[in-house]
Amino acid sequence: MSDIKAARGPAANSWFMMTKTLSYAMRNVPRYTSYPTAPHFHDGVSADVYVDWLQSIGPQDTLSLYLHVPYCREICHYCGCHTKATRKDAPLKAYADTMCRELELTAAHLQKAGPVKHIHWGGGTPSLLPRQSLVELTGLMRVLFDFDPDLEHAIELDPRLVTQELADTLVQVGINRASLGVQDFDPDVQKAIGRVQPYEVVEQTTGYLRKAGLDALNFDLMYGLPGQSEQSILDTVKKTLFLNPGRIALFGYAHVPWMRKHQRLIDESSLPSAAERLAMADLARSELLKAGYVAIGLDHFARPDDSMAVALNDGSLKRNFQGYTTDQGEQLIGFGVSSIGKLSKGFVQNLPDVGNWQRSIEAGKLPVSKGLPLSIDDRLRGRIIEELMTNYACDLDEVCSAYHTGIHHLQSSMDALDELAADGLVQINRKQNNSTVVRVTDEGRPYVRLAAAAFDAYLADSQSAGKARHSAAV
Repeated sequence: MSDIKAARGPAANSWFMMTKTLSYAMRNVPRYTSYPTAPHFHDGVSADVYVDWLQSIGPQDTLSLYLHVPYCREICHYCGCHTKATRKDAPLKAYADTMCRELELTAAHLQKAGPVKHIHWGGGTPSLLPRQSLVELTGLMRVLFDFDPDLEHAIELDPRLVTQELADTLVQVGINRASLGVQDFDPDVQKAIGRVQPYEVVEQTTGYLRKAGLDALNFDLMYGLPGQSEQSILDTVKKTLFLNPGRIALFGYAHVPWMRKHQRLIDESSLPSAAERLAMADLARSELLKAGYVAIGLDHFARPDDSMAVALNDGSLKRNFQGYTTDQGEQLIGFGVSSIGKLSKGFVQNLPDVGNWQRSIEAGKLPVSKGLPLSIDDRLRGRIIEELMTNYACDLDEVCSAYHTGIHHLQSSMDALDELAADGLVQINRKQNNSTVVRVTDEGRPYVRLAAAAFDAYLADSQSAGKARHSAAV
């Protein structure tokens, strides 16, 4: 490949690499918030299996809790989350009451567990829960679990629904980090995605939260939305910088109407091309770096004093179903419909519909739908993928040694990296101690998911069998 490029002139090489990078950007691969990925879960993991896994957790195992609330006031066209719309509070109160019971059922099997280091409320819009329900749920967690003194307690918020009263309540129940779904500030883009929230609304929300004492703020932005342009994404980034959040997530919109039917409301002809998506991502990234934010993995940015930037520097950065995280909990336990947990022995996912989830819990049974026991090979490859996604590098011999195997075990994966290496997107280096290090180059960082995919033992079979369809790499 490099010989072919050398035979061309500089201009031809530039055109050649532009064509290559666009082809890479258009490839469909998982986001790797887990490995193996969720499409490979199966119903062989039952409630009884989950109970056994929970009971094997010991005092040396710290915990992370995820609470999923699948309700919004309305569904945004772009949304890829498991949620439904409700205008009534009664379903929210009933849901919270059932979640209290699920917490009790689960905690009964965790008598020996270590402290909770991280809690994350996702959705949906978890802040829609009635104030009393939020108070009851957070109070019950404090009774059932030991909280680490440095616990990070985070929640996802819809800026359009935040009041000063809500902000005060969040702080009162112990929440100390909030993520705001901003996406884009352009009015026309907002109309196209069914989420109209003027800049002034987000500005007011940040004011409410900071006045309440909740200063750790994340903003979620998106590129690749319908009607979006380089100018609109630049304007959105500049307005975001003015509000000065500690962290910014810059996600590429995943158009998956075969999975999320409401995305069919989006006019596909108005979606940016692969080249336009790539240009938007590059422009936004450049602007954030110029403003002093530190690039965190594939799509996150943080101020240098933020704990996520610190975690990047000290090697403790992690990746899970919430994306990049400082969460150091060794056992992730999910609550609520469709939530996913990751324990030492494997992944487990709850029932996806509220009715069956509630009935299972009312019958005193953990509401398990499916999961996946982790093999040694799964753990090995999962660690490599996480290191590539977080640190852009992995010492393969070191990881293989930890799992009592040799690098020969990964030969097919090494072969799969050849194309990326030939185009300068990854480097494969052998050190003096004979360790083999795979490193994603600066040019290759936007395509790190492709490097991770080389180590995915499930991907080729799932794609050929049509089991999973994934979003574009960039």
